[in-house]
Amino acid sequence: MFKNIAAYVVTEPQKHVEIRDAPYTKPAPNQLVIRNHAVGVNPIDWMLPMFGAFQHIKWPFVLGSDSAGEVVEIGTKVSRFQVGDRVVGQAIGYDEKINTSNQSSFQIYTVLLEDMTSHIPDQLPYEQASVLPLGLGTAATGLFQQDHLALHLPSINPIAQGKVVIVWGGSTSVGANAIQLAIAAGYEVFTTCSPRNFEFCKSLGAAQCFDYKSPTIRADITRALTGKIVAGAMTIGDGGAEAIMDIFPHCQGDKAIAMVSFPKPPHTPQRFVTAQTIFYFLKFVVLSTLKARMRNIRWKFVNGSTLAFNSVGKAVYGDYLDLALEKGMYQCKPDAMVVGHGLEKVQEALDVQRKGVSARKVVFTL
Repeated sequence: MFKNIAAYVVTEPQKHVEIRDAPYTKPAPNQLVIRNHAVGVNPIDWMLPMFGAFQHIKWPFVLGSDSAGEVVEIGTKVSRFQVGDRVVGQAIGYDEKINTSNQSSFQIYTVLLEDMTSHIPDQLPYEQASVLPLGLGTAATGLFQQDHLALHLPSINPIAQGKVVIVWGGSTSVGANAIQLAIAAGYEVFTTCSPRNFEFCKSLGAAQCFDYKSPTIRADITRALTGKIVAGAMTIGDGGAEAIMDIFPHCQGDKAIAMVSFPKPPHTPQRFVTAQTIFYFLKFVVLSTLKARMRNIRWKFVNGSTLAFNSVGKAVYGDYLDLALEKGMYQCKPDAMVVGHGLEKVQEALDVQRKGVSARKVVFTL
């Protein structure tokens, strides 16, 4: 039997990470177990213990959504994978329907769903593959689920749809995947980012890039959309949803927003951080709901694990990504920023991610 070790996030008496022995869990019929070799870190990994957004989680808990490694055991109904395969997969342990540490990635062995896992080619390093899962899954959820933008699914031979998708925050992990997935589904992409990341976003296929800090960005995007039909927008980062709600009234097409980032107060509160953050969030929701209703705009926050429970997960991880990676038609972006080796690096990785990175993804190896 395999010996497992995990990085548990502990919230009492203070928020920190403890390295402990952890149970090795055998896979259910539709699951596989992988030995992690590289793990990506996302904002939600430090936000959850800080703000307690998911009340169903009982601490201590193992977090982490991005797994890249080698298959060590498969369930009885698994048909796409064999022991020894190199894979990348999205771990969904923190999802309320799952709510178990053995399906999270901050550990040596992680249980993954077959439909949330893809093969990776031999020439693709685990470190770079590990940047994909949550960014990919979140982008796919917002773009393709029926309760969000409901776009056509991606294909290695996409049919041009004649519509534009706006990705606000194209140099982020979610944005880099949203650009590629939307293009693979046959859409033209307009995106926002810092000017230093224009070439990066264009290398992913974005048709036009706009400086998100420009005082004229609303007018610039509105002008660029003249004569075009929009298929919706995905917003990552502060101010994106508000800007799109001002742009959409001047556009033709489907005025739907898949909102990834939760709004944060413009200034970091010095006292009562959680209470002030919640108040600001609720205020944003009320005002956005009123504005959207007046302007006939649909909007909804994206939960990047829900694709595991509908057809989108299999369509992206099983039907598309396997082949796209094999043929070199999908880039694992942004580039990995490896902070070190071992579970002892989890806390450092969380701290680095919290400080913020641009066009890179924090990763540690195992």
